[in-house]
Amino acid sequence: MRLFRVLAVCLLSVSLLSGCGYNQIQINDEKVTAAWAEVLNQYKRRADLVPNLVNVVKGYADHEREVLTQVTEARANVAGVKVTPELLNDPAAMAQFQQAQANLSGALSRLLVTVERYPDLKADASFRDLQAQLEGTENRVTVARNRFIEAVQTYNISVRTFPNNLTAMVMGYSPKASFTVENPEAISQPPAVQFGSGKS
Repeated sequence: MRLFRVLAVCLLSVSLLSGCGYNQIQINDEKVTAAWAEVLNQYKRRADLVPNLVNVVKGYADHEREVLTQVTEARANVAGVKVTPELLNDPAAMAQFQQAQANLSGALSRLLVTVERYPDLKADASFRDLQAQLEGTENRVTVARNRFIEAVQTYNISVRTFPNNLTAMVMGYSPKASFTVENPEAISQPPAVQFGSGKS
């Protein structure tokens, strides 16, 4: 135990002498926290639109129960993912969160493709308003995710590179989980939700 303390003091001293990076790690950590809060905010905004969207579509296409059920279930799964500060330090929990959001994106895309068969629905003012809100939210989600990915990258570099890694090791800072991209081409574009614009 004494040897560990001596080693920790030596490492800390070396780290301090060469510019410990403690303040930079704190700054980067706060940026990650702020970026993550914005990601959650935009995903919540999207989830809040779903019940209204489902209700409007149901009014015109009630027999599309399978698609409507998929959207409703995907939203429930998103709500069921426990979002805690520890999620950022747990790659498995982050993957679960990301999968739930991807499932909701897919369900919404299928719902909006179904809408193409209903010209009256596409012309409905409430639907058009929700469609515009959803499109704007998907764009905000993309921007927020990109900012979060950049913030995590900066933080992770700061805790992995010398001499900051010595401070990170002594103070217990570790790399944070980020979004992963299984299909870069698919995820680089938000779901297509531009129905009804210029079409009858």
